[in-house]
Amino acid sequence: MPDIHAVLFDLDGTLIDTNRLVIESFQYTLRLHLGREVPAAEIVPTFGMPLIEGLRHFSAEKAEEMLATYRSYNESRHDATTTLIPGAKETLAALKEAGLSLALVTSKRRGLALRGLKLFGLDAYMDAVITPEDTVRHKPEPEPVLKALELLGARPHGALMVGDSPMDLACARAAGSRTAAALWSALPRELLLAEKPDFLLDELLDLLDICLPHGRRGRAGAETA
Repeated sequence: MPDIHAVLFDLDGTLIDTNRLVIESFQYTLRLHLGREVPAAEIVPTFGMPLIEGLRHFSAEKAEEMLATYRSYNESRHDATTTLIPGAKETLAALKEAGLSLALVTSKRRGLALRGLKLFGLDAYMDAVITPEDTVRHKPEPEPVLKALELLGARPHGALMVGDSPMDLACARAAGSRTAAALWSALPRELLLAEKPDFLLDELLDLLDICLPHGRRGRAGAETA
């Protein structure tokens, strides 16, 4: 049983499902600025990248001007098209009750990241929130995870990062933390496996079997035989 004291989470695609929102935001932006109809299959590979890098993937010259359009559309549709990943709230509640420290480590801007957390009441479980405003070098560099650990007072070897993209896993591994791949990711499974994660999660509740002494059946309120 791993000795884990802190669990770090990515946001989009890990705790909340924004796949539809992101795809529609890209499509609207690219249609407006480039006159292109871009299929979802071309957009999904940008998941996990900082937004500006994802936009540069389609046009380096127009990325900066597209950024404002994307953000405006995305924020206007955020609440209506964002859903909660199954088991997210139950998992956070059980980990928190067991005394683990929890943090969010996301490439999303702070205002919108907090909005996503508060939309489903997940903010109450987070001891720290790390966004691009907090670091100079972002995922996949280790700085975001190291910053989170500093705020939590946790050591890398006692921390686990949960993410749905290779950038999440690479960031945590570079920081010396263990990693758990969210296999419900929109990205191809082989991209996650290429990062050699320590754990594979079919659902968020699998975390309880990794982090709690008696697994998910030992959590508060769990049914007993």
